[in-house]
Amino acid sequence: TIMMMVDVQASLPFMILALAVLAFFGNNLTLFVLVIGINGWEVYARLARGAALSVRERGYAQAIHAFGASEWRLYLRHVLPNIAAVLIVQFTLNFPQTILLETSLSFLGLGVQPPLTSLGQMLGDGRNYLLTAWWMAVLPGAVTFIATLSVSLIGDWLRDRLDPTLAD
Repeated sequence: TIMMMVDVQASLPFMILALAVLAFFGNNLTLFVLVIGINGWEVYARLARGAALSVRERGYAQAIHAFGASEWRLYLRHVLPNIAAVLIVQFTLNFPQTILLETSLSFLGLGVQPPLTSLGQMLGDGRNYLLTAWWMAVLPGAVTFIATLSVSLIGDWLRDRLDPTLAD
């Protein structure tokens, strides 16, 4: 049932879904944060389920269960710590997409509204002054680029550090 919801969510382009939700329900900060927060949840659900099933079938997990440990104890004390690294790495690799989603929605006027500010809003405001004050658009774009690149590089580094199959 949850995996069926995952399949439905994965079949829909999230940007189109986010645009539709924000356009239909109006533009408020709470809804915007909620939409950004659920971005990519299906990836985490599928990854966590697959990794948990894999860890649960290992010998030590079966032995712990055979010794009488409850399902909750098995998952909280043994499975979750073994899949946490995979989920952390996935988060750092998915976070640049979240930055770009927020920037895109704010650029289109469906994100953060004044008096709050956003890089996408700054890009949108700066596009009107490209010929006279080019830095108003270039600098928020450069910050977005540097932020996404930095988080991606941190994600690659974490994957190299936390994945035992990539150890030298």
